[in-house]
Amino acid sequence: MRKITSFKALLSVASIMAMSHSADAANLSRAPFGVLKDGSKVEAITLQNKQGVSATIITYGAGIQSVVLPDAKGVKADIALGYSTLEDYINKPQYIGSTVGRFANRIAKGQYTIDGKTYNAPINNGANSLHGGTQGFDKVNWKVVKVSEGDKAQVEMEYNSPDGDMGYPGALKATAIYSLDEQNQLSIIYKATTKAPTIVNITNHAYWNLAGEGSNRSINEQQLQILGDAYLPTDAGAIPTGEARKVAGTIFDFREPMAIGKHVREAGDQQIAFGRGYDHNWVISMEPTAKPRLIASVSDPVSGRTMKLYSDQPGLQFYSGNFLDGTTTGKAGNFYRQGDAFVLEPQKFPDAPNQSAFASARLNPGQVYSNTIIYKLCSQVNCQ
Repeated sequence: MRKITSFKALLSVASIMAMSHSADAANLSRAPFGVLKDGSKVEAITLQNKQGVSATIITYGAGIQSVVLPDAKGVKADIALGYSTLEDYINKPQYIGSTVGRFANRIAKGQYTIDGKTYNAPINNGANSLHGGTQGFDKVNWKVVKVSEGDKAQVEMEYNSPDGDMGYPGALKATAIYSLDEQNQLSIIYKATTKAPTIVNITNHAYWNLAGEGSNRSINEQQLQILGDAYLPTDAGAIPTGEARKVAGTIFDFREPMAIGKHVREAGDQQIAFGRGYDHNWVISMEPTAKPRLIASVSDPVSGRTMKLYSDQPGLQFYSGNFLDGTTTGKAGNFYRQGDAFVLEPQKFPDAPNQSAFASARLNPGQVYSNTIIYKLCSQVNCQ
């Protein structure tokens, strides 16, 4: 009897230890988020760590719906714009938090060639194609294939884009892996493989406001740093001219932290006038790098919240939320207006398939496309 009792005691201790480990580890929960017209169910997957940070990802558009981060005093706020219901994502699409592809950003006239054959993506942004066309990756329901907990909470989703989808050749298998660890690193790894030569450029279009999406404070005083010494000027349709213009001496010089709103309304600058603010790609490097490196950081001097952005991509699109026009209501019940959020999208360069000087966006069978994005979230400005 003593041995049996001792064995039970050991089991009890082991059970308590397991429960303690589980409570201290990053964890994950799943909940329904709505049903699409075709009957497919949309899920919300929440990743949470013991630092009080959480990120909710929805399968519709493989998108970021919420990111909660404490400030320097421990006060939590949701720093990612988003909607409370699936219906809003469907009826008021603005790429908010979404995965965008097959080709993120713009393709001039929606036209490009591969091996001498011309392909056409849908025109949905002036005379050009934007973010994969009218039914891009932001408007499909991704499938959850794996979840895990422990040192990090992680969800892996995939979408199989058929040959000819939105005019793009090759059956494409796309994967999005979101994870949150105890160092407050929210990571996204995008991967893709193809059955035929095609073009791929996948990124995330999260809108951020480090003051909180429901705070009624704009992003204008938030300090942005972009570690690129050149940017890509565009024509009036936001297509790069092909020039990589040095930022030195211009209002595009964010190599040292600068308030986002300092020059955002300077209509005398033709580039600002074209985009009604910043909507340009910075040159971080000419080609993707082997490992992610720091490419940008943003801090809010009032709350102390800071985000450091890492990626292996050559370009970074900075968009200052110029077309948020007060017709969209966010999770906190407030209108989203111009200046309420910024977007930072690590990616290949816009219109890369038509500009030979840019890093190639071509993907061949047997190759693996990859884009790693890491948001290092901090509660204090002196984030390490």
